Amino acid sequence: MLQQYKNILVPVDGSKEAELAFKKAVSVAQRNGEKTKVHLLHVVDTRAFQNISSFDTTMVEQVADNAKEIMEKYVSQAKDAGLTNIDYAIEYGAPKPVIAKDIPDEQKTDLIVLGATGLNAVERLLIGSVTEYVTRTATCDVLVVRTDIENKPVTAKDKNK
Repeated sequence: MLQQYKNILVPVDGSKEAELAFKKAVSVAQRNGEKTKVHLLHVVDTRAFQNISSFDTTMVEQVADNAKEIMEKYVSQAKDAGLTNIDYAIEYGAPKPVIAKDIPDEQKTDLIVLGATGLNAVERLLIGSVTEYVTRTATCDVLVVRTDIENKPVTAKDKNK
């Protein structure tokens, strides 16, 4: 028997990996029925702005506006695919705990669908990946998407598109 998910969280950041995760989440939601809720999440990493000496709130606003455009595009695509129970949020803070704990607790998430890391080996060693952290600490199921919807592995060539 297949697991029935009612609340799916999909963290997105505009990357190819996030787009693949979004497509997979739509597919899972379609199989689970119209009552399944898909909650898209974009986390603005405020730590990235801490070291900027001439910190300007317009920078944060630009990042948030860009995130809003991405989210609205995804919502439109999901509705075109027949999903009716979809929303999004833009949060501020450190992505790891927001994605793994804060929003899943708030939304009563039972599945997190996210893309495999886009970091290289050195970046993963130094800062660790959000994906790795979420898979280790989340209290619900986590689906890490490594292939596109047709189950083709993602190649370096695909990532550069």
